[in-house]
Formats: sequence, C-alpha cells, structure tokens
Amino acid sequence: MVYSCHMTTLDPHGDTFTDLVIEVFRVNGLLLDAGDQLAQPVGLSSARWQVLGVVEHGPISVAHVARSMGLARQSVQQTADGLEQDGFITYAENPYHRRSRLMQLTPKGRTALADVAQRREAWANTIAGDLAAEDVRTAIQLLRQVRERLDQSLRRVPEASG
Repeated sequence: MVYSCHMTTLDPHGDTFTDLVIEVFRVNGLLLDAGDQLAQPVGLSSARWQVLGVVEHGPISVAHVARSMGLARQSVQQTADGLEQDGFITYAENPYHRRSRLMQLTPKGRTALADVAQRREAWANTIAGDLAAEDVRTAIQLLRQVRERLDQSLRRVPEASG
C-alpha cells in the first residue's frame, strides 16, 4: 500500500506499522470524544480533565504539565487559565521560579475529578468487557515501545533551516 502522493513503497513492517498508526489515530479521536462525554457533566472537557489529572498529584507548573503530556505550553496555559477562571485550580507562587506559578487543585477541582473517576471506572469496565487481560498488557507494552522509539527519533531529527 502507498499512503502518500510520492511513489514510495513500504516494506511489510512499515506497511503494518502504518496501519497501526492509523488505528491509533482513530482510537485517539474516539477516546477524546468519550472523555468529553465522561467529563462534561462537571464542566470539563478531555483536555481540562487531563490537565487536572496531572495537577491532582501536587502543585505543578504549566511548563512541566506541557512537557509531561507532550503538548505546547501555550495550549496548556490556555486550558489552565480556563480551569482557574472556572474555579477548578488556583495559581500559587513558585519558590523556584518567580515567573512560573504553580497550579493546584481547589476543592471544586477535587470533587470534579472524583465524579469523573466514578463514571470512568464504570465506562472502563464496560469497554474492557471480555478483552483478555494478557492482550491488553501486550498492547500496552507495544505502545510503550513505539512511544520510546518515537521519542528517540524525534530527538535525533535535525531542525529545518529556513
């Protein structure tokens, strides 16, 4: 199969990997939709829920959340500002960096996460259904290996000059 307008062909491993990537894109879209549905009753989206989930572990800067989630700092900043405006987080001074405040959960944020967690547990049990646990663990292992290879390859890609 050829997946680009260039006339290159993939070897069987590359072709199979491309099929995996396409399936991951499809699953990602569906997971974001499901996350939006799970989080919507408490005024969250998937993006807001993900940021709150990181902040739940303790005060953290926007830049650190962005790095840990592989997102642009600006998009996390916009999400965080909305979360603050809606009362899910507050900003606190960062003793280690004057200009990089720390996000921390408010009681409203903790309550929202607990509410979403209950719905997520029921949803996960339903989706997992009769999937074999070993198959799921194998999928996790494969996705971690792909993530590590992608991370390594992206670190080696030279910046485009222009």
